[in-house]
This record gives sequence, C-alpha cells and structure tokens, in this order.
Amino acid sequence: MEFRITTLSENTASWGLVGEWGLSMLVEADGLRVLMDCGFSFSAAYNARTLGVDLASLDRIVLSHGHADHTGGLDVVLKSTGRREVVGHPDIWEKKYARTQDGGERYVGMPSVREGLEALGAGFVLTREPVRLSDRVMTTGEIPVTVDYEGIEPELYVRRGAESMPDRLADDLALVIDADFGLVVVLGCAHRGIVNTLHHALRLTGGESIYAVVGGAHLFRASEERLERTVADLREMGIQKLALCHCTGFKALSRLAQEFGDGSLQNNAGTRIVLP
Repeated sequence: MEFRITTLSENTASWGLVGEWGLSMLVEADGLRVLMDCGFSFSAAYNARTLGVDLASLDRIVLSHGHADHTGGLDVVLKSTGRREVVGHPDIWEKKYARTQDGGERYVGMPSVREGLEALGAGFVLTREPVRLSDRVMTTGEIPVTVDYEGIEPELYVRRGAESMPDRLADDLALVIDADFGLVVVLGCAHRGIVNTLHHALRLTGGESIYAVVGGAHLFRASEERLERTVADLREMGIQKLALCHCTGFKALSRLAQEFGDGSLQNNAGTRIVLP
C-alpha cells in the first residue's frame, strides 16, 4: 500500500508556488486525507489550488502545536473545507511569546480566536492523549522529554495573566503512520525533540522500526554536539528516508544529507513523497 505526503506550505517553494516561514502537509494514508498544519497565512490554500489539491476532500485537520506559522492559515483552509474536525492539544490556546535578540518580544501563538474559527466550521477535538484517526494513523499526544540533549528553547514562554513562564510546549505532537514497511512519522516542529518524538512513536505503536521521518525537526539553532548526537541516534534507528524541512535549518539539513545520502530528500512546498 502506498502512502503519499504532499508539502503544501514551507519556507521554500517549487516553481509557481508561494513559500513562507511555516509548514503544512497533506497526508494520504489508510484511506484518509489528513492536513497536518495550515502554514502561516494563505500559502497552504493557495498552493493547494495551484497543485490541484481539493481541500474540500479533507477528512481531518491536525495541528502539531499552537505557533502561528503552523496555525495561521487555518481560517483560510476552513473557508475551502467547510466544517471539519480539528485535532490538537488544549495548550494550542496558550498565549505564546518569543523573546527577540534586541530584548523585546513578539507574539507567536494562534492568531485567530476560537470562536471565529468555530464559526468557519472548526470542530475542535483537544486532548493530551493520542488520537487514533484510523487503524494505521494516529497522533502522538504529549511527547515525554527523556533524551538528555533535547529540550525547549528558553526564549519561548507563555503569559497567563500578568505572569510569564517557560513554554513547555506540551502541545507539540506528531502524526504516526503504522505501515507494513515501518513507521512513518510526520513532524510539525518537533519542539520536544525529534529523537524524543521517534522514541515515543515506537513505544506508542509497539513498532520495531521507523522507515521515514517527514517535516520540521527544529535543529536550526542546535549546537554542534546536539546535531552530532542527533545524527548518531537517527542512524542507529535505521531510518531509511528523511524529508526534513522548515525549522530543521540549512546546517542540519546539509549534515543529514551528508550522512544519509540518497535517503535524505529535499522537501519544499510542492514536494510530493510516495512511500515506500
């Protein structure tokens, strides 16, 4: 059985498409059409039309976490889909901020209010637990941080009333396809760590191997030590295909391409991946 992943929005784009910082991927697996994230603004919907992807045929929408570059295009997508179930974690509604290099701050959370999105047709299913979308497709739910070299960036925080506190990003989740040839893990940003996420996917499914990892790995600020330990752990897992992008970063993508050779695929807006 083939599984297809089409990147609708990413930082870079193929000819005729729009690129913007963010991510959105159409996952077609086990008879389902699932949209993983919605990009930063209009790009996912625009690129879908350009690629001939009918968003009205989506079964569900999954939000990997509450940052604007993954949720900002939800309102535009809903205008194409009508009423759809939107799966995510309750913390997507946290007031999320990032400290800037000049000592300031910027709001990086959901740009739309819940009532407005519900008026457009969003039926939110928000839970900390994994959600099984079909026999072979599920979300991870909350991902435990057990690997000592992976952690949340300290400049990310949430505001509750007048109080600010570090953002644990408990809402960070991934999509897992339990295929006959191994697991396929679709990442949003992997804020809680790509290796933590993959270990959790294996525990969750009882799977023996991970065949492919697609999406954002949040390594663009990784230290040399973290990057090398990540490469070593991914290699030890025996992963066959990597199609990383977005927040992975050029340095990490180059290092992974060097390590995995033809198993490391370029992934930008317009990329269609057929597995196995």
